[in-house]
Amino acid sequence: MTLPAAPHHGLEFGHDALVVCDNVVRIYQTETVEVQALQGLDLLVHEGELIALVGASGSGKSTLLNVLAGADAPTAGRARVAGHDLTELSRSEQVHYRRHVVGFVRQQAALNLVPYLTAGQVVDLPMTIAGERRGVRRSRAAELLELLGVAHCADRRPVEMSGGEQQRVSIAVALANRPQLLLADEPTGELDSETAAEVFAALRTVNRELGTTVVVVTHDAAVSGQVARTVAIRDGRTSSEVLRSEETDDAPATAEEYAVMDRAGRVQLPRDYREALDLTRRVRLALAADHVEIRSDRGEGA
Repeated sequence: MTLPAAPHHGLEFGHDALVVCDNVVRIYQTETVEVQALQGLDLLVHEGELIALVGASGSGKSTLLNVLAGADAPTAGRARVAGHDLTELSRSEQVHYRRHVVGFVRQQAALNLVPYLTAGQVVDLPMTIAGERRGVRRSRAAELLELLGVAHCADRRPVEMSGGEQQRVSIAVALANRPQLLLADEPTGELDSETAAEVFAALRTVNRELGTTVVVVTHDAAVSGQVARTVAIRDGRTSSEVLRSEETDDAPATAEEYAVMDRAGRVQLPRDYREALDLTRRVRLALAADHVEIRSDRGEGA
């Protein structure tokens, strides 16, 4: 079995990454139940990247996004975005962080918009709250709506827009105050495939034209298959990454899956690998010249 380890972006070098999650733990406690949503998650996202986060329901994707958005705090570990330590933000620093450092797009476009405001007005709103000058607000709103292909919606309220138009206006709202990081939680989840493609194209445009770093949580294989890097989360940890290269004149497009190894040496093997070789509680390891062999312990005793 050969599943290469992911290229080493050691967390000791995480100071040059825009997003650094170092052994992040998030535990939710109720009177009778303790839920470990994140169980020592490590992740680096570099400035200018567009990445997809994938995983089953309950894997920890949305919890991670809430931590990065400043809406939730880790129970343990370290989370840093653009130099901001998310475990130590004061209330005023949290407000500044949410207004200026990070933008958030929810799955339900209606939650990103205001029913009685037009597209132009709702993009203007976060800039007004931030104290931006009127002329700058008008120019920025017009620029974003044009960039995202919804300039024709400037005077329309949400009820007068299609689902795809609403979501692209939502992206414009999230970008109004020029955040360094844009988070999108299942932005195409309620859209048909054609409209979903338009919304994802808008995210790609934002990444390419504005240089905004974009992290997308998605179940949509058509979305995750179009980014250079897809990170899979399983049981509250990053488990694997798929790195893709685009086709060039000299080489075809490639996609290769890597296992992610944490600093304790733990690696999560994909289910199909485990089932194919009947890998269960215990496995046999052997060190070769340039790789590690993992074999089933069948026949080696209980």
